[in-house]
Amino acid sequence: MKLAIAVLLFAISALAQDQPALKQAESACGPANVNFDAQASTNKPPEKMETGKAIVYVTEVFQKAPGEMGNPTLRVGLDGTWMGATRSNSYVSFSVNPGEHHLCTNWQSHFKRLSREAAFTSFTAEAGKRYYFRARVTYNSAYNGTSMSLDLEPINPDEGQFLVASNGLSVSHPKSRASNK
Repeated sequence: MKLAIAVLLFAISALAQDQPALKQAESACGPANVNFDAQASTNKPPEKMETGKAIVYVTEVFQKAPGEMGNPTLRVGLDGTWMGATRSNSYVSFSVNPGEHHLCTNWQSHFKRLSREAAFTSFTAEAGKRYYFRARVTYNSAYNGTSMSLDLEPINPDEGQFLVASNGLSVSHPKSRASNK
């Protein structure tokens, strides 16, 4: 009995300790109640580097598994603000001030197991530079079924330029409050 109580208290203590860490990690994203409509566009407006800023590109890489229906929508957050979303192997880009930044991608889904998928990274931006990141959705097959995961990683400029050139620009808009639930 004492052992069971000790294990229970340890589990509660560990859960309480994880909550601040979870909140800190999620602070890179944006408000959980904001969802996006997103579509890849073939229209790519000329990019302009803002004076004193850097440009960040986040490209979604998703290869459907056999029989898979639909495409994921990945929300992209920076320092606690949603910057947009990708869908169907598209990319988002945005300007940032120099300094340390925390970047997040989160799978937007009605399915709880998918909406828990998030990936994080941080970087230090310098004015006048371009930063490329790949958000990759992968399938993991095992004897007990298939699972999906989401990774976010910086990539070299050559690969980043290739992915941006070969994918559409994502046009995304926050959904209206009524459809945001």
